[in-house]
Amino acid sequence: MDKLALCEANNVPLTPITFLKRASECYANQTSIIYGKTRFTWRQTYERCCRLAASLLSLNITRNDVVSIIAPNIPAMYEMHFSVPMTRAVLNPINTRLDAKTIAIILHHAQPKILFVDHEFASLTREVLRLLPFHDSQPHPLIILINEFDSTTNPSSKMVDYEGLIQKGKPTPSLLATTFLVRNENDPISLNYTSGTTADPKSVVISHRGAYLSALGSIIGWQMGIFPIYLWTLPMFHCNGWTHTWSVAARGGTNVCMRHVNAQEIYKNIELHGVTHMSCVPTVFRFLLEGGRTDQSHKSQPVQVLTGGSSPPAIILKKIEQLGFQVMHGYGLTEATGPVLFCEWQDEWNRLPEHQQMQLKARQGVRSIALGDVDVKNTETLESVPRDGKTMGEIVIKGSNLMIGYLKNPKATSEAFKDGWLNTGDIGVIHPDGHVEIKDRSKDIIISGGENISSIEVEKVLYMHPKVLEAAVVAMPHPLWGETPCAFVVLKKSEEELVTNEGDLVKYCRDNMPHFMCPRKVVFFQDLPKNSNGKILKSKLRDNAKALVVKEYDAGSKKVHRENVKHVSSKL
Repeated sequence: MDKLALCEANNVPLTPITFLKRASECYANQTSIIYGKTRFTWRQTYERCCRLAASLLSLNITRNDVVSIIAPNIPAMYEMHFSVPMTRAVLNPINTRLDAKTIAIILHHAQPKILFVDHEFASLTREVLRLLPFHDSQPHPLIILINEFDSTTNPSSKMVDYEGLIQKGKPTPSLLATTFLVRNENDPISLNYTSGTTADPKSVVISHRGAYLSALGSIIGWQMGIFPIYLWTLPMFHCNGWTHTWSVAARGGTNVCMRHVNAQEIYKNIELHGVTHMSCVPTVFRFLLEGGRTDQSHKSQPVQVLTGGSSPPAIILKKIEQLGFQVMHGYGLTEATGPVLFCEWQDEWNRLPEHQQMQLKARQGVRSIALGDVDVKNTETLESVPRDGKTMGEIVIKGSNLMIGYLKNPKATSEAFKDGWLNTGDIGVIHPDGHVEIKDRSKDIIISGGENISSIEVEKVLYMHPKVLEAAVVAMPHPLWGETPCAFVVLKKSEEELVTNEGDLVKYCRDNMPHFMCPRKVVFFQDLPKNSNGKILKSKLRDNAKALVVKEYDAGSKKVHRENVKHVSSKL
């Protein structure tokens, strides 16, 4: 058997862009995209992507070139998940919630040749370009504007627009014969930033192979059947929409795109198009609960919802399911190319009391079929913890669907992959049935509306303030975003009388970082709690932060009376 060799016939590189070609052949007349009054079939989406790929090649886009995009969940964002890798280039979807300074840092680091910009973010992009360094070795990217389909704006002769590129693209037979073939399945397909708030941001490079496996793993883990009608409530810039950009194509489904996500639009699209699936962070549940929908628990076919991020409370899950949604909790991270754990429902759980069922639903789950292995290890001994649902350790994973590494950051890549596992930094337990449940985050990551916020990055900004002596940032519950930063600050002695409330520091943070990263509350201490080694005890600060939170549905301010605390509520 050693003499058997792989050849062109039995060794085709894995890539999710082949899902598009298959959909165009197997589901040609099925609706692929719905966006307002615009509808495309899979044959039309295939043709549009091929035309765009041809135009990109004519602009000298080639293997490993980066193509960035700033856009909401519109058809162009979906199409570029295929057309860009069809040219062997690398897609870089940028978080639209970021400020100009952060986006400029990302672009300086990624060095894209082309930047696609939705018209809604044109003014933001102009500010980005003013901040972006320009020199011969790194010229500014070519800007391509994305207008609405019904736009009456005519681009100038010097302006290149998205639809114009599609119209001009002329895919030849030779091009079509090679477009869906990649040289190496481990070549990069997407560049996804998890940070970008410093001069040395970490950026996750994922491969064609990883995206292919993760997309199929999600289909199986979520039990996504043929012809799903998928509502895009999850940003496609979030780890390529948790790889569902490709999963929906694999199942011949329909992508219902939305520019803005709110309860009214969600419910309207569900009723108009018979939505069967959607993904979202738990923040969206708040929108849905406040959307005024009546009890829909009688519906025979509820909308299947995959959620991740902060574990939603059991009471929220119960209320959401009464509105006609069936929730599955998952777990993933950008470095893992999307969800890798799914809370697969067990038949015997149906016999449990309802409150216990909701608690089980909030678990992160068991590993997907695409993941090689998952474990929870003692952070000191590196031994596996007992499967008792009580003993905590760090969640570690391994598999061919994980990232290639961090772009231009070999040190961070080596650290992430040390000891033969991807170290997630999340602390959890593993139950006797193999289900993993997160208990804490070892690096104090704050998950706000699905965005990962590093407390260290926020602290760095606070320490730059001339009046701050010490600062520590922890997560505190937020009724809308799940979690939000809370800052505990010690002022320099001579400055104490000059700052009597949090307003100055909140404004300073808003001027120096993306707004979603800013502390919602600032608490002043005379001394921060520390252990015998001088390390700040963030566990105690978390307890303090919990006492500062307004009630779940109380939007008003809450006065806090605590020794050594000066606090005034602010609204951002």
